[in-house]
Amino acid sequence: MKLGLQLGYWGADPIPNAPELIAVAEECGFDAVFTAESWGSDAYTPLAWWGAATSRLRLGTAVAQLSARPPTSLAMHALTLDHLSNGRHIVGLGVSGPQVVEGWYGELFGKPLARTREYVQVVRDVLARADKVTSAGPHYPLPYPADAPGATGLDKSLKPITHPLRADLPIWLGAEGPKNVAQTAEIADGWLAIFFSLGLADQYNSWLDEGFARPGARRSREDFEVAATVQVVITDDVASAIERYRPSTALYVGGMGAKEKNFHAELYKRMGYGDAVDEIVSLFLSGKKAEAMAAVPDEMVRETMLVGTADEVRAQIKDWEAAGVTMLMVTARDTETIRQLATLV
Repeated sequence: MKLGLQLGYWGADPIPNAPELIAVAEECGFDAVFTAESWGSDAYTPLAWWGAATSRLRLGTAVAQLSARPPTSLAMHALTLDHLSNGRHIVGLGVSGPQVVEGWYGELFGKPLARTREYVQVVRDVLARADKVTSAGPHYPLPYPADAPGATGLDKSLKPITHPLRADLPIWLGAEGPKNVAQTAEIADGWLAIFFSLGLADQYNSWLDEGFARPGARRSREDFEVAATVQVVITDDVASAIERYRPSTALYVGGMGAKEKNFHAELYKRMGYGDAVDEIVSLFLSGKKAEAMAAVPDEMVRETMLVGTADEVRAQIKDWEAAGVTMLMVTARDTETIRQLATLV
């Protein structure tokens, strides 16, 4: 089991002590540090800035949103950071959701599975630098069709000027549903699992195994990474820890998506919290956020946490490791917590 420090995306301001957190994480043996993006700070700039002060930590995006950049642009970011870090970059990608994709980026959200497959292939073709990069589309056609309305017809197929350091730069995908997780096992090098639940481990593994079994699958169980985002809290007061993270659960279930389409809500329904999810969504979308938080059951918060005394958390980590998790992506905002977490694995 490895540890990754998830710094995520910024709120109103940058994370003030991020350099200190990253330095201690590297000192304590963490494997990687990750950034993310929503509709504020981007995933790559902080990673390059903070990562410059490191020498061993892998530097990952968890996640960079597909709609934020064409695949060739993402590949340019990736090969640049991989060179600057001497081969320490992990590309973490995700489709986000329709509210962000269509509301923020002004792109169509439809066909996320097909878009992801095509996007990853273009990125791999850029990194391979075997030939000029082309794609038949339909989502990311390269070059742009000369007969399309408004096209100049002056297109030219290209390959990157800069030689990528690694053609096999690892690509991890954020995925929640069965088809998406199976495709991730088929075409990617790792799975970014948000809200991993030990109760769904058998289901997750069956989806992964389906992907590994497909013809041409890139990896097998033995060399595929499963990185689970998780809150790890060492405490004798479990009730207080649950209370601290109850608002976050309510936000993701009730507010991070539309009533008609919320992948997080669907995931918690698969965990068995269907009635609670419906109530939380209804309250949250009605503007009753305090009531939505109160409607989150304790066990629903604890489902995706590792919490208890140090010995209890170590035992829980062993259970997650046995279920196939290879990395815990933990959130920490003080150095003492990082040092404490490092003693667990």
